[in-house]
Amino acid sequence: MAREKKTLYTQQGYQELLNELNYRKGELREKIKNDIAVARSFGDLSENSEYDAARNEQGINEARIKELEELIENAAVIDESTIDTSVVSLGSTVKVYDYNFGGEITYSLVGSNEADPFAGKISDLSPIGAGLIDMREGEEKEIETPNGTVRIKVLKVSRTNA
Repeated sequence: MAREKKTLYTQQGYQELLNELNYRKGELREKIKNDIAVARSFGDLSENSEYDAARNEQGINEARIKELEELIENAAVIDESTIDTSVVSLGSTVKVYDYNFGGEITYSLVGSNEADPFAGKISDLSPIGAGLIDMREGEEKEIETPNGTVRIKVLKVSRTNA
């Protein structure tokens, strides 16, 4: 069997996976079990929508638990204390000047499963994230994105969790 490729995570992203897994295995599993018991008490299961809904929720929760366990098993956590802050890398926070936008934007480079563009967390595999990798303060670059070319200048590089 081929070895699974490790997915990179920041310590925070990895901890979020662990927290969700613990919640789903403990508190949520118990709530669903109680919902099923209550729905069973309503009688005839063949026409019991509450029972069907609770069983469906149970299936969704168990599938997500399995997915989380696989993500955790194949996770590689980067040691953010060793990040070279003179160059952009996974785990860096980088402030850039976007010439197209006409202003400053701050991005945190995270693993692909942690990305949340609305929170400023972009994947190192996204067009802008990949384009920023290995850039240094003061450097400018044009990056191809699905929405066209973006011209940026790196203003500051720091560790995300400094």
